[in-house]
Amino acid sequence: MKQVIQSARSGDLNVKDVPAPAAGKGEILVHNRASLISAGTERMVVEFAKKSLAGKAKERPDLVKKVLNKAKTDGILATIKAVLSRLDEPLPLGYSAAGTVIAVGAGLEGNFRVGERVAIAGAGLANHAEINAVPENLAAPIPEGVSDEEAAFGTIGAIALHAVRNLDAKLGEVIAVLGAGLVGQMAAQLLTLSGVRAIILDYDQARLELAQKLGAEKCFNLAEDGIEQNILALTGGLGCDGILIAAATDSSEPFEMAAAIARDRARVCMVGLSGTEFPYAAFMKKELSIIVSRSYGPGRYDEDYEARGVKYPAGFVRWTETENLREVLRLLAPSSPQKLDVTSLITHRFDIGTAEDAFKMVLEKSEPHIGVVLTYPETVSDLPAKISPAAPKSGDCVLGVIGAGNFAKAVLLPELKKISGVRLHTLATKRGASADHAQETFGFEQATTDEATVLDNPDISAVVIATRHDSHAELTASALKAGKSVLVEKPLGLTRDEISNVEEARKNSTGFFQIGFNRRFAPLARQAEAELAKTGGPRFMVFRINAGHIPSESWLHNADEGGGRIIGEMCHFIDLARFFAGSPIVSVQADAARNSTGAADDVTATIRFEDGSLATIAYTSLGDAAVPKECYEIFAGGTVLNLDNFRSLSVTTGGSSQNHASGGQDKGFTGALKAFAQAVAAGGPAPIDENELIESSLATLAVLESLQSGHRVDL
Repeated sequence: MKQVIQSARSGDLNVKDVPAPAAGKGEILVHNRASLISAGTERMVVEFAKKSLAGKAKERPDLVKKVLNKAKTDGILATIKAVLSRLDEPLPLGYSAAGTVIAVGAGLEGNFRVGERVAIAGAGLANHAEINAVPENLAAPIPEGVSDEEAAFGTIGAIALHAVRNLDAKLGEVIAVLGAGLVGQMAAQLLTLSGVRAIILDYDQARLELAQKLGAEKCFNLAEDGIEQNILALTGGLGCDGILIAAATDSSEPFEMAAAIARDRARVCMVGLSGTEFPYAAFMKKELSIIVSRSYGPGRYDEDYEARGVKYPAGFVRWTETENLREVLRLLAPSSPQKLDVTSLITHRFDIGTAEDAFKMVLEKSEPHIGVVLTYPETVSDLPAKISPAAPKSGDCVLGVIGAGNFAKAVLLPELKKISGVRLHTLATKRGASADHAQETFGFEQATTDEATVLDNPDISAVVIATRHDSHAELTASALKAGKSVLVEKPLGLTRDEISNVEEARKNSTGFFQIGFNRRFAPLARQAEAELAKTGGPRFMVFRINAGHIPSESWLHNADEGGGRIIGEMCHFIDLARFFAGSPIVSVQADAARNSTGAADDVTATIRFEDGSLATIAYTSLGDAAVPKECYEIFAGGTVLNLDNFRSLSVTTGGSSQNHASGGQDKGFTGALKAFAQAVAAGGPAPIDENELIESSLATLAVLESLQSGHRVDL
């Protein structure tokens, strides 16, 4: 299918042929018929991407600070790799579209039907693409008589409607709209439809004339003098009851104008991105209120609502982003007694194949424009024919990869590409743009959005699974049943049942599995193990993990999707303790600091081993990110080892210390991947005893069980 893609690094924008997505659980698959270019918002996105690295840094000093902190703790090389990987991400453009449902995902049977027309919303979801996979709360049925082109304005209309709601304008009040672009024009119409006296201000006379035609009571050209006096005359000397800033500008002029024309204690709602330096004295004297409107409405930026389909109770949240979208569509219907007119806003139409010309016009402002619509063919474009892959060579590791998120693209795929004997056969990701980009970047022979393409291909001997945590166990078991070896990123599973299913699949498989416990393969960890081998008796280990804060709304904290950070990350350190102890785990006891953030991120776990060794793992998100993340102290037989963030190792024995450095941070990713590839090529065995991996996984679950019961959990 065709999709508009922009490079985050260079800013280059192209219409590309990429694999079509599939409808996941809680999603519908929509064949686009029309999408709307949001000239203001998308122009800013494209212009930011075109900036140099220095230009991007100037605009986002918050990200620069994070990069500098990472460089201090992880080293310059690791930081550069991470930054370049993020900049290499393809950016899908578009967020307001309409089309026809062509597939319904699990859980939405009856909610939507194939052939139904819907308007869809969401950046990265309702893309300028022939096919989009969209969750249920970001889609709404199109009423009879509303064209696809009209419905494509639905999301922009929802943005305008939510801003109007934030102003809480009453019948007969006077509201000034600063900016006569798409949002400003639609907001002015919505205000008029609700009995509010809308006036609109802009520098573009043609847009002002259009606003007047569409019902605005008065329009003022900002290039002219006397605007403040005219508005005072219009309002009987009071000034405006509210001001809606819908302008896209770096200037703070909209706030200055708002202060000048507002009445005492008026409301100012900002929906466009403008300069934010407001005249304090003028705002203070009139006691003006500032509201920054949250895009489409309640639910926006809430992963539970948007991605997982959680509903808000109507008695508490009447107008969600979904309901705002529905209401805009209702107002577009010919049967509506008060009809919203968006057809008059359309100035240009481009076929998806010529979308580059559309964006060129928008960026260069070569023609006056406001509503720029992309149209789509009746049938979806086929992908260009692929070259048939060569037959696998004996001794090769023929690899399929499922998932290509930030970690995979920054760490796993670059390393796999460099390993001799690894043949990158097929990459499967959820989004076609991501699959296509990773295929080009890392040299995969094929790219797809269908996991079965990897699992069912007999030429593929091994699979790397780098998806979100809730799918790890199921995909691992499926790959093992297909006779393939598996490298699955941690965790192996979120429950004991999931881990048991993997064990059962392994019993009857000719393949093996390995979990992404890379720290075992770090050069300094291997050296530490060699030093420990010289000592006798049990080991006493203290691991301090300064994990850093992750917002509570992250998918990692979702019990069903990520399992929480204990399962998702603490497993690394439990496995490393198992590696250093060299003895089976017999029990786990854990305690947690009081949780005030919505996620149990501050935990101590005591791991007891069969030979009497003991490990205490202190895992916290309360620290400063400038302090190195991982510090390990191990005491054994009169020797003390200190491993500092996989950058240095000191070994103290007999009153003297030896220091070792790795020449940069090396957490063992390369070693783990090489060991896996070599084991696959050799036909096994697994690089790590699979029973140990199961043991570490069960011990991780035991941390949660101990926190829940308050008791020690025996394995």
